[in-house]
Amino acid sequence: MASDEATPPPRKLLEATPGALRKTPLHAIHRESGAKMVPFGGWDMPVEYSGLIAEHLAVRRAAGLFDVSHMGEFEIEGEGGLAFLQRVTSNDVAKLVDGQAQYSALTLPSGAPVDDVILYRRGEGRYLMVVNAGNLEKDWKWLESQRGTGLTLRDRSDDFALLALQGPRAQEILQGLTALDLPKLAFYHFAEGVVAEAAVLVARTGYTGEDGFEIFVAPDRAEGLWRRLIAAGGSAGLVPAGLGARDTLRLEAKMCLYGNDIDESTTLVEAGLGWIVSLDAAKGDFIGRAVLEEQKRTGAPRKLVGFEMTERGIARHGYPIVLDDAPAGTVASGSYAPFLQKNIGLAYLPTPRAAVGSDFAVDIRGRRVAARVVPTPFYKRPRS
Repeated sequence: MASDEATPPPRKLLEATPGALRKTPLHAIHRESGAKMVPFGGWDMPVEYSGLIAEHLAVRRAAGLFDVSHMGEFEIEGEGGLAFLQRVTSNDVAKLVDGQAQYSALTLPSGAPVDDVILYRRGEGRYLMVVNAGNLEKDWKWLESQRGTGLTLRDRSDDFALLALQGPRAQEILQGLTALDLPKLAFYHFAEGVVAEAAVLVARTGYTGEDGFEIFVAPDRAEGLWRRLIAAGGSAGLVPAGLGARDTLRLEAKMCLYGNDIDESTTLVEAGLGWIVSLDAAKGDFIGRAVLEEQKRTGAPRKLVGFEMTERGIARHGYPIVLDDAPAGTVASGSYAPFLQKNIGLAYLPTPRAAVGSDFAVDIRGRRVAARVVPTPFYKRPRS
């Protein structure tokens, strides 16, 4: 049985210098490539290389390579691991088989997310949880406060670099560097193997709305792997891509961003994430179940909706929303959508006013600009 003794806080937290930005194992490559760097979640990260729009369109039409090594990874092991994860997450972990991943959330009693996470089942009683970089310390403290016996919780964040290869030509590019049978790797499944002579875990997951892969690799092999991928994908249109394009891509696909679209003031049902809330009897009780079950049964008081601007103007995060000449919250996410060539956004509206076709206004620097609720996701990738 795995030890259930107290475990130390993540090394990332212990080693971080107050006020100093952390650097991923690919930081030198970003600087070498002329990337524009910005602070993000305590990290010095590339926001763009050749330009946000060019990178966005490359991912939609060919492929882009992202450094997402700032994400955190926690390992949960032991005979008590499954029961623990069933209690602290919203989805049904028992449905996972070896080699399968699951989108889920750590939940509060209010039904709001501590964080949204991805769980990977690596074997019986062996799980890897990927968490948002900005929430790493909070997530760690929350999991420690809820941890029972019969399991070990470890921070593995410093043991992985994480590369995301995304786009319709991602499989073609990656297959040339690995013996893994990528066509047989289903969505939200993963396999361990070798890519470009580096031991990796390859998951068919991503945050762009496109097909693609997220590749976990040892930090000291990350730079070599990045260079091999860029070289292999150059003729296919692969470009390095920054966090700017990652944000506009995920918005077109209506994928929630923690801190903008979801946080501890929004329930999963309000956010349209009821599909990751399992109320099956086999799931059992979990933190926040009562609230989420009631909202699923009777409806939530507000909903996260997608909208398009029907007048000229770009809605940005935090811009005020106006309904019937009265304040009605703020824009959660908003941007110009490079592929769709529209100004789009996400916002919480009262449920009676959240139907597709409903009109409202966004206050853009003192000017009320018309917007309309539209179906989401804004973008769906073509199926082959």
